[in-house]
Amino acid sequence: MVIDPEITWRGMKKRSDLDRHIRLKAAKLDRYHDRIISCRVAVEKEQKEQHAGGSFRIRVIVRVPPGKEMIGRYESGELESNFHPEVAVKEAFDAIRRQLLKVKNKQQGETKSHPMQEELVGHVITLFRDKAYGFIRTREGREMFFHKNAVLNDDFDRLDIGTGVRYFPSEGEKGPQASTVQIIDKPGIRSPATRPASV
Repeated sequence: MVIDPEITWRGMKKRSDLDRHIRLKAAKLDRYHDRIISCRVAVEKEQKEQHAGGSFRIRVIVRVPPGKEMIGRYESGELESNFHPEVAVKEAFDAIRRQLLKVKNKQQGETKSHPMQEELVGHVITLFRDKAYGFIRTREGREMFFHKNAVLNDDFDRLDIGTGVRYFPSEGEKGPQASTVQIIDKPGIRSPATRPASV
């Protein structure tokens, strides 16, 4: 279900580009919890009379059954000329994403000692060695992109189809992707083609 957020603007005019960015972020939340009831976003800019400074705030409030409410906030200090509100939006929604994952895991009956384990483990299903990227399948069945540079210990060449990995989910330009990919279950041994050459 695509979430249509309720967005309020305080101290600033509605910006169509920022409004669109917020709606795109909200639409992706159902990847982390499929029973979201509502999403409210408050965007606020505090102006100071003496100069053009001030601060920027964004607050995201998401509700899931049975009445659980999560809040993601971001507040800048004194605004600088190169400040990008999109960064504030990303930080606030990242906070919501982490909370949604925790709530989902708890609701699925996973133990408190490993609340993120199911989300952080998957296996390699596709490799494009010549293009330096591949895809991981999560335990929920989703496919997640990863780049060679995200693989720890320069182990990209050790990966094979079926290799178990631990990873950290992050948001890329084209959607979710895996970062900090680490091999945790390598079927077989290194093939001769990937073994270091003897000196």
